Amino acid sequence: MRLPLLALLARGPAHGYELKQGLEQLLGSAYPQPNVGQIYVTLGRLEKQGLIEGEDIEQSSRPNKKVYRLTATGQDALRDWFDTPEDEPRVRDDFFMKLALAPRTGIADQIALINKQRRQYLNSMRDLSKLAAAEDRDNRIAHLLIEGAMLHLQADLDWLERCQEELEDLE
Repeated sequence: MRLPLLALLARGPAHGYELKQGLEQLLGSAYPQPNVGQIYVTLGRLEKQGLIEGEDIEQSSRPNKKVYRLTATGQDALRDWFDTPEDEPRVRDDFFMKLALAPRTGIADQIALINKQRRQYLNSMRDLSKLAAAEDRDNRIAHLLIEGAMLHLQADLDWLERCQEELEDLE
């Protein structure tokens, strides 16, 4: 949440609720909606780290609101984020650990685990398809996010098929 908030503040000062709305409008309903409380906690941390500065703005009919702006240090952190490629291979995967450890426990069957996970992925794909149909056609970012998630799920399904073939060959 830290760096996406910094990225939104790069275009100009904003308060927490505006940042929440900005994320929601950009990413659509496919991305888990941020909790406004989480946003304000994160903004407080970013301010303590010197990445943003907050200014209280008086409002006549409401409590004051705090508007945040990006600092030079925040801009540097944001540049570093954009300059650094993501390196997250899925080697640490809870499902794979279950699959690998199941025969040692006598509690779970590997093929049953694969079938259960396959059903979960297929249900997720169905949900994403519904989400894509319901999403505003003009929100290309949200559609790309959904498409990326579906491609990952398809790769996961292909991998499950490979696991099942390998395990059946061992029997």
